[in-house]
Amino acid sequence: MAAPRKYPDELRERAIREVRATGRPIAHVAKDLVIHKEALRGWVRQAEADRGERDDRLTTAEQDELKQLRKEVAELRRAHEILKAASDWPQSWPVAPRGWSPLLSFRPQWAPARRRSHAHRLPVLTGRKRLRCRLVGRS
Repeated sequence: MAAPRKYPDELRERAIREVRATGRPIAHVAKDLVIHKEALRGWVRQAEADRGERDDRLTTAEQDELKQLRKEVAELRRAHEILKAASDWPQSWPVAPRGWSPLLSFRPQWAPARRRSHAHRLPVLTGRKRLRCRLVGRS
């Protein structure tokens, strides 16, 4: 939230009008109206920029537009960072070794590994047959 203005708008307009109409120095007008001279100097310069008399400052409308565009850019950058992080999320996971499957290595904690005494009699399985047997649950 912006801080409240120290001087009311009517006082600003009156001071600017007096500086332009009388041609008196800004410091004298500021002293008469009990305003800081640099505050009045800034108001006069901004009024001149709004009228098109000065090229070194942005007009009030241009300043408002610039402020709005900066807010919009900041919002879009935040949204872009969120989307970029979300799209990178699966790639940031650790990569499993090739040929690994959770079905091959799954064994409940409570189930001990089976040991068969007749394992030496079974033929040695290789390749797809071995994979199929492991998926089914046979050694």
